[in-house]
Amino acid sequence: MLVCQYKSLVAALWFGTQPGQPLFYLYTHFYDCRISLFFSYSTFQPHMHLPCYLLWRGREIVPYEWGVDSAAPVTESFFQCVVDHFGYPSYWGRYLTTVPNVSDGLTRQEIALLRGRGVKIWPIYNEFVDAIGYRNGRVAARNSIYHAQRLGIPEGIMLTANLEYAIDEAWIRGWVDAIYPSGYRPGLYGDPAEGDFSTAYCQAVQNSNLVAAQAIIWSNMPRPGVTRRAEAPAYRPSMPPCQANVWGWQYGWDDPTCNMPIDSNLIDSKLMQYLW
Repeated sequence: MLVCQYKSLVAALWFGTQPGQPLFYLYTHFYDCRISLFFSYSTFQPHMHLPCYLLWRGREIVPYEWGVDSAAPVTESFFQCVVDHFGYPSYWGRYLTTVPNVSDGLTRQEIALLRGRGVKIWPIYNEFVDAIGYRNGRVAARNSIYHAQRLGIPEGIMLTANLEYAIDEAWIRGWVDAIYPSGYRPGLYGDPAEGDFSTAYCQAVQNSNLVAAQAIIWSNMPRPGVTRRAEAPAYRPSMPPCQANVWGWQYGWDDPTCNMPIDSNLIDSKLMQYLW
């Protein structure tokens, strides 16, 4: 039995004989569920993030997961501050390498801290400037793969390129073409509403079926602002005007409450399997 608790509301989900087929679910505020698994003999394990599905009038509503990302390293005090002021994150986005005056690279100490608390890690790569040219896309991809392997990140995890600069369709194809055969999943972070991102992405989709099928987009627009987990907005990210897997939305930027800024995010629960 899965139990989801939101403030004073408690909901239970029973599974039938076929795994993943819910028979009954009592409504609660889903993306803020603290999901725990109760075994026989009253065994209890807190902070287990398990999939759960809401049925409403016979239709399945896709749940969304809340989390944060930061350019600063995660320490015990930073983590606890986020939990105290915003809520318990399902995942935390961190950069694979150090870029001076931009981001601190993920460390093995952070990995142990986050994974030890049941928080998934979202690897981000930003050690490049302009995302122009097919060869440069492949080089950036190979570098991100190297750093992922250096940190012990296994295959099957998504590596996300931070595309806040000039970008063309060739770079995107190069990134996807190099990431895909490595066993990792290619991710793209950007602004589909303004700038070069949507134009470059849609041209890449026209030129490559692999981009359309494999790339996962993390949209950073619109930006209503950082919220607590319980106050996250409905999932409405900006999307390119073409085929796109927009499974992530960074809806809030740079909240300074914990001294080191955080961004807040919602993701489609499908993306959780590609986070570490």
